[in-house]
Amino acid sequence: MSEEATEYDASHIQVLQGWEAVRKRPGMYIGSTGERGLRQMVFEVADRAVNEVLAGRAGSVDITLTTDGGVCVADDGPGVAIGETGDAGGPGLEALFSHMQAGARAGGRHDVALGFCGAGPSVVNALSRRMTAEVRRAGTRWVQEFARGVTATPLTEAGTATGSGTTIAFWPDADIFGAAEFSFDRLAERFRELAFLNQALEISLTDLRRPDAPRSVRLRFPGGARDFVAFLDGHAAASAPMDTIAFEREDPRMAGVMEVAFRWCGCPEERVRSFANSRPTVDGTHALGFRDGVTAAVTAYAREQGLLTAADPGFDADRIGEGLTAVVSVKLDHLELEASTHDVLGNSEVRACVRQAVQAHLGRWLKEQPERAAAVIDRIIQGACRD
Repeated sequence: MSEEATEYDASHIQVLQGWEAVRKRPGMYIGSTGERGLRQMVFEVADRAVNEVLAGRAGSVDITLTTDGGVCVADDGPGVAIGETGDAGGPGLEALFSHMQAGARAGGRHDVALGFCGAGPSVVNALSRRMTAEVRRAGTRWVQEFARGVTATPLTEAGTATGSGTTIAFWPDADIFGAAEFSFDRLAERFRELAFLNQALEISLTDLRRPDAPRSVRLRFPGGARDFVAFLDGHAAASAPMDTIAFEREDPRMAGVMEVAFRWCGCPEERVRSFANSRPTVDGTHALGFRDGVTAAVTAYAREQGLLTAADPGFDADRIGEGLTAVVSVKLDHLELEASTHDVLGNSEVRACVRQAVQAHLGRWLKEQPERAAAVIDRIIQGACRD
């Protein structure tokens, strides 16, 4: 290879300025330019509205897929502040939609992050051909428009307002997303998870893209993780040999709170869903602690009942997990996520906390419900014999 061909200097470096970087490399901010990326756009805008509800400042969030390919996200909170600085020192309206990472926040157990990497609505603006904001605050209605990362119109007073709230609408730029479309089912799946994991949350999702066949779901689950387990079981719930065990516990050792619900049913699969600060995880210390606790409680009960002798090994965790449906959710002040995709919980102290709580609650249930406990143990023993 010639020296001329291998020469490389500063003239070969391409520097992307401002929103040009987002539009040139959208996958770095929303994951893809397909359906997944469009979904993340919705989450980045809905993030603020969801947290308004969880903070007690709003009652519900309404999301609509419109007939012209846009998305509208509305809440009934106090309305985004229209000045340069918003409530609690946060960004005002224009900064929220035109300044990179203007919506960044400290996080913690009471904060739910929906977006890919917390890029915020400003990135949605950069990737949209048009974006509008309507704020109803202190009796006045304000409107402003944005496009492709910048402010398109000045903030304008548009009359009086009844009630308060914020409505954001955006239309993805076809130059970036092509013919990709939003998936109603995938959006509903994630918002349903959030409603199960946050009992105060109420979300509606409506699809008006086909006027002849509109779709709509309203998601609110006061039963929390208990309702989530019933949903995961579906028709298999009728064959469950036990009621759902569900509890919440705060544990200062892990600086957070856990919510756990589980039961065995007639199906052979194990369905254990875990979450950290309402974010889905594939594994981690909370899931390990749950399995530790279930295994310890079942093994101890079987020994007490003479079903296992002192010389017998304890039950295998995989065998105990057959037919087990569970939701394990922790909300921590200081979240430690591992793996390149940040979907493995790493907080070491969580494992012991969850294990002890699960072992205590399941152990108590086994003693208080001997007939159903016998059905669970018999199922496990018969499965072990088949092996």
